[in-house]
Amino acid sequence: MKLRYWAGFATLVWASGATAAPPNAATADLDDVVVTATRTPQAEADTLAATTVISRADIERTQARSVAELLDHTPSLSIANNGGPGKATAIHLRGTDADQVLVLVDGVRWGSATSGQAAIQDFPVSQIQRIEIVRGPRSSLYGADAVGGVIQIFTRNGQGAEGRGPTPYFSATGGSYDTWNGQAGISGATQRLHYNFSISGDYTGGFDACSGRPFSDPAGGAGCYADQPDDDGYHRVDGSANVGYTFDNGWAVNGHYLRTDGEAEYDGTSTDSSHSVQEVYGVSVDAPLTGFWDSKLSLSRSRDLSTNYFDDVYASRFDTRRDSVSWQNDFVLAKRQTATLGVDHRQDEIESSADYKENKRDNTGVFGEYQGRFGAHEIDLAARGDDNQAYGDHATGSITYGYHLNSTYTLTAAYGNAFNAPTFNDLYYPDSPGMPPASNPDLKPEKSRTGELGFKATPDWGQWSIHAYQTDIDDEIALDANYTPQNVDSVRIRGVEAAATAYLGRWRIGASADWLNAENRESGANHGNDLARRPDYQASLQIDRDLWTRFSAGATADLVGSRYNDLANTNELGGYALFGLRGEMRVNDAWKLQAKLENLLDRDYQTIDFYNQPGRAFYLTIRYAPGNT
Repeated sequence: MKLRYWAGFATLVWASGATAAPPNAATADLDDVVVTATRTPQAEADTLAATTVISRADIERTQARSVAELLDHTPSLSIANNGGPGKATAIHLRGTDADQVLVLVDGVRWGSATSGQAAIQDFPVSQIQRIEIVRGPRSSLYGADAVGGVIQIFTRNGQGAEGRGPTPYFSATGGSYDTWNGQAGISGATQRLHYNFSISGDYTGGFDACSGRPFSDPAGGAGCYADQPDDDGYHRVDGSANVGYTFDNGWAVNGHYLRTDGEAEYDGTSTDSSHSVQEVYGVSVDAPLTGFWDSKLSLSRSRDLSTNYFDDVYASRFDTRRDSVSWQNDFVLAKRQTATLGVDHRQDEIESSADYKENKRDNTGVFGEYQGRFGAHEIDLAARGDDNQAYGDHATGSITYGYHLNSTYTLTAAYGNAFNAPTFNDLYYPDSPGMPPASNPDLKPEKSRTGELGFKATPDWGQWSIHAYQTDIDDEIALDANYTPQNVDSVRIRGVEAAATAYLGRWRIGASADWLNAENRESGANHGNDLARRPDYQASLQIDRDLWTRFSAGATADLVGSRYNDLANTNELGGYALFGLRGEMRVNDAWKLQAKLENLLDRDYQTIDFYNQPGRAFYLTIRYAPGNT
């Protein structure tokens, strides 16, 4: 059965490139400037790293309603969700743990220092300008946690609309599960100034998040350990601001702010609702000091606040703050040769209802990079040293080599190491009287080594790529039989990923597929088992077509393989296939009416055992967006 699916999928991908098309759309996409892979601007087509870019146009075309939905079509990226919108959502990138993926917002490290994860379920899609996903280790540039890769979210900023005065935009969505969404904003740009201000809100009545078994069940408790068959809703309000100004001498200053404020209901025995606040704000100065030296100084703070309740009674509070300063210097050494030197300093601090043994720690990292191209050969070297108050010194490095067969085809090879920092929960969570230790201050960072081979192409009709990789992780942090975190033996992850985008006349076809073997290598009963909640294969196909001057339609198909819910591999979650349809009517250059049908066949599936996912759903959107807003 699996072979038939793969054969059909491969045929569609091959067929998408059988006929060349006008290169305009493809060229426009590949000319997009990306910064995450190297911390310096470069065209997407010139990036040696395995990179996926999701633009504002993609967000509106797919009518995505969450960050998880946007990311879900990325090669080698899978999502595990605890029961619908607003519920805890884990990202597994190239088979790594959710806390082994670094998430940035406008260059600012975002996430909880207590849990180590970024609450992507609380991030508003309406505030996003674009997303860059870089797969593979990036600790040599960003420090801890970038084992599986880096996901950077850029908020809307008004750039790209020079000469346009203040321009309003808004959208409104309604649909299944008593879902409502609204957004309003204003943006504009001159030769020197760009700005964007926006507010938005989401509400959904939700559905029953968990069909768990209570502790008293004869079969044993499972899932959320509760049987609470009610709708678990979610609502959130958001706001963002982004302003930048460029002076006559080329110096530029930029400030940004984002806040989300949400409340989620879920099933549980100790807590069943939470109030969360996510904040990111910062200011930067970019100074071209000479013709060959550009210097950038950034100051920022991110905050992750979660206040939890049970039956509307206060239960606990966790408040994480991360203050950062970064100084980066980019040098042009010669034609097609650049160097980067920089230093980052970060302080993590928490306030909590739990009495943590330590509530503050500092990290300082010094990094450097060299990028050079010599004819058909291209090389990227990076190295970094981190000094952390909690776990000491750590050095990382990477080398990436590219060989350009011609202007279309490029071969790549890369090797790099990375590390994942123990969280505050791992190191300092307070013990309970009469219970085994809940934390371990002697934990070492998880260490990884990754090798990768790639082949990418940018033909006239679009782009495609294929990558094969292996990641070995030592000192993996896991809970022992007493639920105390310990460093254990290694994990080995092997995978192959492929992606293609084709522009064929009025057609736009995007396809991706990946195979994953994420294996536990620790000694003992779990040796050789699959890591939990990673599907062994995935495939995605997205097709869009302009029907007439003002109408377009699209379809999505996702095929996801089976996965195990537990380390012992005793509880298997079956694979599934999901199908969706969407359509759009452009009333004029500013107004759009959009419709979307998700889970067309009403498939019942789960990404975490006992936690439900939405069935068939329909949504209708009206959107006003003049120009490039």
